[in-house]
Amino acid sequence: MHQKQPISIGIVVVAAGRGERAGASVEGPKQYRSIGGRPVIAHTLGILASWLRAEHIVTVIHPDDEALFAKALESVTAKLPIARVHGGATRQQSVLRGLQHLQDKGVSHVLIQDAVRPFIDHELLDRITAMLETGAPAVLPAMPVADTLKRADASGTVIDTVSRAQLYAAQTPQSFAFDIILAAHEKAAAADRSDFTDDAAIAEWAGHPVTIVEGSADNVKLTVRRDIAMADQRLSSHQLPDVRTGNGYDVHQLEPGDGVTLCGVFIRHDQKLKGHSDADVALHALTDALLATCGAGDIGDHFPPSDPQWKGAPSRIFIEHAAKIVRERGGTIMNADVTLIAEAPKVGPHRDAMRAMLAEFTGISIDRCSVKATTNETIGFVGRREGIAAIATATVVYQDIKP
Repeated sequence: MHQKQPISIGIVVVAAGRGERAGASVEGPKQYRSIGGRPVIAHTLGILASWLRAEHIVTVIHPDDEALFAKALESVTAKLPIARVHGGATRQQSVLRGLQHLQDKGVSHVLIQDAVRPFIDHELLDRITAMLETGAPAVLPAMPVADTLKRADASGTVIDTVSRAQLYAAQTPQSFAFDIILAAHEKAAAADRSDFTDDAAIAEWAGHPVTIVEGSADNVKLTVRRDIAMADQRLSSHQLPDVRTGNGYDVHQLEPGDGVTLCGVFIRHDQKLKGHSDADVALHALTDALLATCGAGDIGDHFPPSDPQWKGAPSRIFIEHAAKIVRERGGTIMNADVTLIAEAPKVGPHRDAMRAMLAEFTGISIDRCSVKATTNETIGFVGRREGIAAIATATVVYQDIKP
């Protein structure tokens, strides 16, 4: 039995390719296409970054993909920083640049993973690591070939049937003692050899034995458009919808005046609401409710009452800003509900106008907007007509947001 050797692990994630076989998409190369509501690369990085044995992760990206990569990272929860470097003209050059980034990080071993294998799992990573700990210089996860293999000539005519005994389909992460794979890549580059199809082939060429460990049937590479569609269907069918509900509460004091603004509608009254802005208590509460669905603070964080520029400002500015934040973070507003608590003025005659304003401000249909009112039965500050309170609830469905 081999005695385990202590090792430290770095990971290179290769993500600089253009993915032509997957077809063009407004989302960018295939590693940034959405599956299950998140980019492919976000799934891959999320699994690797949550693996406890990982000590360093570097992603090799195309120089044109900086914005796409930054956006993808927003949906990754990581216990360690994820570095990035720019790749070269070929996968082989990109891997070398990733290895060179790790050169001074003190890792003894490295796992080289394709960004477009989003179904990698910790069990496979543990199997690879266990083999590395025995002293194996190179470890290749692979699956036995199950299909019958045929050899054909240039015209497509079958020449013979190839025995599938001892044949394996290679997967990633292909894993190595760090020094030997870095030296092998540098040797290949110096020899102007760029015809290797994977990193294990480079290790073989450099004279290092490669040991196979059992791969995973789920660890598929997303190559063509259909692969991406099937991966999206697989993830979406198992994914609970990310539905969030936010609550908001606000109250403003009443003072002598000529009317109040509630839900963006001015109602003539013998009092007015006191506040730095137009004091629309309903929109203030709904602003907080929307911000709550994505942890974006509250209305005071975005529009401090101490800031003179908001003096007398219409509260539609606040609600539209909150709705914009929600959408930028992948949210779709599904419902806005406001309850006003006031002895006067009467809200009923203005309810439909208020709902129309909420629909306009939030960008949703009026049937998704609700306005209700109740009195406080002459109890407390509301009952004494000293103020008006509002309770608001917002429901938002999110995509492309980390759980």
